[in-house]
Amino acid sequence: MADAKTQFESLRKWVVEHKLRTVGSLWLSGITGSIAYNWSRPNMKTSVKIIHARLHAQALTLAALAGAAVVEYYDKKTEQKAVESRH
Repeated sequence: MADAKTQFESLRKWVVEHKLRTVGSLWLSGITGSIAYNWSRPNMKTSVKIIHARLHAQALTLAALAGAAVVEYYDKKTEQKAVESRH
């Protein structure tokens, strides 16, 4: 269990240090997955497939940005507690 916690902490630390790269990667994977899914549906026009892919990727990006904001808030809060406990 302790090993899982250290893996989570190292992942969290990497995300905090590389926020834009994380959000960009999520956007790219979201649009790629959405295009792949939409291309398997033959009864849609190509323009509609692309629009749906963009909308799905946009929603995923907003969720990633919200997640990054939560991580940033959590880090600031734990940092404040650490500073207060030292004094």
